[in-house]
Amino acid sequence: MPVRPLSASGRLYAIAAFVEALTWAGLLVGMWLKYGANVTDAGVWLFGRLHGAAFLFYMVATMITASRQRWPGWALLLGLLAAIPPLVTLPLEWWFRRRGLLSPLPAAHQ
Repeated sequence: MPVRPLSASGRLYAIAAFVEALTWAGLLVGMWLKYGANVTDAGVWLFGRLHGAAFLFYMVATMITASRQRWPGWALLLGLLAAIPPLVTLPLEWWFRRRGLLSPLPAAHQ
């Protein structure tokens, strides 16, 4: 399947999904270091804060993208729910990209 270009809001969503997943991964490593290896809580301290900010950024980016791209309700709901379980925003972004939900709208819809 050919790679579709991204709209400006599609790029915003893709960046937010990546950052949200990256900070989730950092938080998971931090939690393992704190609770599993009993080494340090610095990872939880740092990535907890970063992930909180990334989560909010992702939520706002999802709502902006849903509005600008005229997503159906199911896509908005999936986008918002994807931030809750760890690392789900990335596969959802890839799937949205393949479905064309992040591509520029046809001229008739703008």
